[in-house]
Amino acid sequence: MRKHTNKKPMAVTEKDIRDALKTVKDPELNLDLVVLGLVYDIDVNDRDVHVVISLTSPMCPVADQIVLDAKNAVAGVEGVKNCEVNITFDPPWTPDRIAPLIRSSLGL
Repeated sequence: MRKHTNKKPMAVTEKDIRDALKTVKDPELNLDLVVLGLVYDIDVNDRDVHVVISLTSPMCPVADQIVLDAKNAVAGVEGVKNCEVNITFDPPWTPDRIAPLIRSSLGL
């Protein structure tokens, strides 16, 4: 006989979401959104997640793909029920948002 359990999904954390976003790369620089400093905000409310990201340029030709990849990455985190990913350019992204060691290795 099968047991029925009301096992509640594990609580989603900001770290879980940040780790998922590390799998999404900017195709031009081949670095992930977190390393590039493109993740501006992560709001986790129980199983609902809202992420605000930026792009290296407002004219990014693959913006839609990056947003879709980010949504898919967040939706793939265990426990996430709903996710929303929005783009902002306020403040505009600059290379200063990249960690200094990585920035220097890129020659920026």
